[in-house]
Amino acid sequence: MFAIYKRELQSYFNSVIGYLVMAAMLLFIGIYYIFINLTYGYASFASTLGSVNFIFIIVIPILTMRSMSEERKNRTDQLLLTSPVSVSSIVMGKYLSMVSVFGLVCVISCVFPLLLKSMGSTKMLVSYSMLLAFFLFGCAAIAIGLFISSLTENQILACVGTVGVLLLLELMQSVSSLIPDTAVGSFVGLIVIVLIAAYIIMCMTNNWIIAGTGGLIGCVILTVLFFIKKSAFEGLLPDFLNSLCLSSHLDSFVNEIFDVTAIVFYLSVIAVFLFLTVQTVEKRRWSR
Repeated sequence: MFAIYKRELQSYFNSVIGYLVMAAMLLFIGIYYIFINLTYGYASFASTLGSVNFIFIIVIPILTMRSMSEERKNRTDQLLLTSPVSVSSIVMGKYLSMVSVFGLVCVISCVFPLLLKSMGSTKMLVSYSMLLAFFLFGCAAIAIGLFISSLTENQILACVGTVGVLLLLELMQSVSSLIPDTAVGSFVGLIVIVLIAAYIIMCMTNNWIIAGTGGLIGCVILTVLFFIKKSAFEGLLPDFLNSLCLSSHLDSFVNEIFDVTAIVFYLSVIAVFLFLTVQTVEKRRWSR
């Protein structure tokens, strides 16, 4: 894994991508820092980071688009897949290299609260808690981009797909407001989500028995719960969709609240999409 990590990390800095990603993120953070913290004198670096989360929709797709798709396009993935290195090690090596590029941005950003402290007063613990959440937010977005890159050999498609998914997640709160908050509406919507998940599992594993069984169990559980306590389903689907918005979990940190559930959410997103990436590559490995 370390060899893959080292190779991938060097490739980002041997090309313009690594420098471009870091420069773009630091540029936006710096601009918002100047206006919010210096010009308007608002001594909260957490607010600055909370205002620049949109940059992930632009920068992360550029960082992740070549991670898996380039290997498929150049057919170098065949060498990796036939090597004694496990698929999980390949995926983790590539993922950690991208996290390292983004992590350098967060490390450099640690200077901004110190500058605020030297010029006046600021809550350092709040600032660095927000930096932690900001870092995990970026790691979750990278995991999503890595998964989408593993689905295609076209870097442009991988980039556009990642932009689309991240934008959809960003707009999820607006989308959920269009959904009726009735119990029946939530029940039907959750059933559809379970069936979609079952279909995705079938595509990932080529095993319709596992997918069908999982989908059936999910539908039965939802149906039983619906008839036992129908009132619990009122507004459940909009609330569930709201929770999928990645950036909304930063709000607590902006409001000076250390939200453990947000940390768990980001770690869960990372774990799920890394698992899906491994399964996608494994499927391609054994289909050869």
